[in-house]
Amino acid sequence: MLFALVTWQVAAHGAVRGLDERLGREVATSAVPGPLAQFLADLGNTTVALPVLLAAAGWVLWRLRRGAGNEPGGSGGPVRPWLPPVAALGALAAVPALVVPFKVWLDRPGPPRMAGSHEGFYPSGHGATAAVAYGLVALLLIRAYAGRRGDRAARRRNGRRDVAALAARLVAVATGLLNAGVGLGLVRQGYHWPLDVLGGWCLAGVLLPLWCVVCDRWGGRTGGRKTGPGAGAG
Repeated sequence: MLFALVTWQVAAHGAVRGLDERLGREVATSAVPGPLAQFLADLGNTTVALPVLLAAAGWVLWRLRRGAGNEPGGSGGPVRPWLPPVAALGALAAVPALVVPFKVWLDRPGPPRMAGSHEGFYPSGHGATAAVAYGLVALLLIRAYAGRRGDRAARRRNGRRDVAALAARLVAVATGLLNAGVGLGLVRQGYHWPLDVLGGWCLAGVLLPLWCVVCDRWGGRTGGRKTGPGAGAG
């Protein structure tokens, strides 16, 4: 709903778009250090985000497979330990498929610094890439920890549950701050308007829950809830 509202304002040259462009100009001339802003903006490049996601996906795959192999009789491990990493790469690959059509359709001009370069700045591909890639890294790490410790947590319920919950919160906060920094860098350096970045985040808000649904539906654990055709029966 937020994405639809923002997209409507951008397409209709609404009041929110006017406020957005004024805010973008103020941020671009703010006291935020340029080198820091450029570093943060560069984190949204696919050449940076993709290797980070590949490293996390490879580590998580190794950890999940190792965890499944260490279970007595092979029970309790993930049914498809390869699914979360593969689905993560698929989600990142879907970013341009979602972003490009809107860029072509809306053809929004960029900030003054980008004048004459090209048109179509909404939504921000860099903002969406960073939000999806680093969001997936966080979700993969949380899932790997849960998958490795899931059965042991039944025997050490109180302590493990508290540690896992705290770790998940810290990872979520760190990921949110990182993406906020990327958005700030993109606007500060004049690469995008604030609404461009918000639109990219909205698209990430679709892909990340979809990844969770896919992994929960088809990448469950043996010895736990069913993952076959009759999983929802009863």
